[in-house]
Amino acid sequence: MSSEPNIGIVGAGVAGLGVAYELRESDADVTLLEKREEVGGRAATRRKNGCTYDHGANYITPDEELDEFVRELGEEELVEIEEPVWTFDSTGEISAGEERDRPALTYENGITQFSKRVFSTTDATLDTETRIETIVRDGERWRAKSEDSRYEFDALVMTPPAPQTAALLAEAEWTDPLRNDLVSEIEAVPYRTILSVLLHYPFGIDRPYYALVNTDKDHEIGWLSREECKSGHVPDGDSLLVVQMAPDWSLERYGESEKAITEAAAELAADLLEEPPLSSPDWSDVQRWRHALPDGGGDSSVIERGEEHSLYFAGDWAAGEGRVAAAFESGRAVGRRLL
Repeated sequence: MSSEPNIGIVGAGVAGLGVAYELRESDADVTLLEKREEVGGRAATRRKNGCTYDHGANYITPDEELDEFVRELGEEELVEIEEPVWTFDSTGEISAGEERDRPALTYENGITQFSKRVFSTTDATLDTETRIETIVRDGERWRAKSEDSRYEFDALVMTPPAPQTAALLAEAEWTDPLRNDLVSEIEAVPYRTILSVLLHYPFGIDRPYYALVNTDKDHEIGWLSREECKSGHVPDGDSLLVVQMAPDWSLERYGESEKAITEAAAELAADLLEEPPLSSPDWSDVQRWRHALPDGGGDSSVIERGEEHSLYFAGDWAAGEGRVAAAFESGRAVGRRLL
């Protein structure tokens, strides 16, 4: 690399931002290439009808070090969810869960604030609505091509979900035999498809828990949470359920209309909570997450061989754990190795 290396990061989710954060005081010229309109990836927030809601990752569960980092970013509008997470099984039987060993954090303006705050500490350039279609190994440098732009980097960091990363590598203009090894390793990472269904009601839902999680993985609903437990997210007296459907259910219905998905999910939520009125929300929203969460990760002894060619990988799938904190720390680890 030159004395001022040019580093490209494909994806401005929390992993990509972790890389950029570690490089913030370096001499590197860092560019984040993001296909969406803003940073954050699956740690995403929407606003509708006076409500703020996290429709992908629901909160951050930091260890002690990351908890300190989050608070150093600024505690204004930081929200800690006090209510517990309970469990339910395939029959819909609900049971009290265990106490948390880590805080559950988001923000009054939504979990995307974490990504925005991290990005504000960096000197990285952000190119949004930039979908990388091809990567090319050109001598000792990498080129990344989108429909409208061409980029050239000394080092390239890939942070999209494993299936998308593997697809880009499979089509890459790179003749080294390592490419095939990387593709085989990365495309083998299993991923869950999840439909997130948001159900709003103009009345309260009184429960002793924030969320329910299906523990035996044999119910049509995988996760159900109450967004009103997050300060500033839902007007007083209203309720907003975040219902994340099980992978098999989500795959089966992925191509259906939003109306059909909402009606089916609302019936299931009403049945689980034993409240028939919940089958008729007054408004709803649906988010399709084709590559929502990894069920495991790639072999780091193979994946890190890419670094011999200035090609790096970060993300929850690289960490082997589908959590915001794991993705962010994966990015930070790559950033430290780049340094």
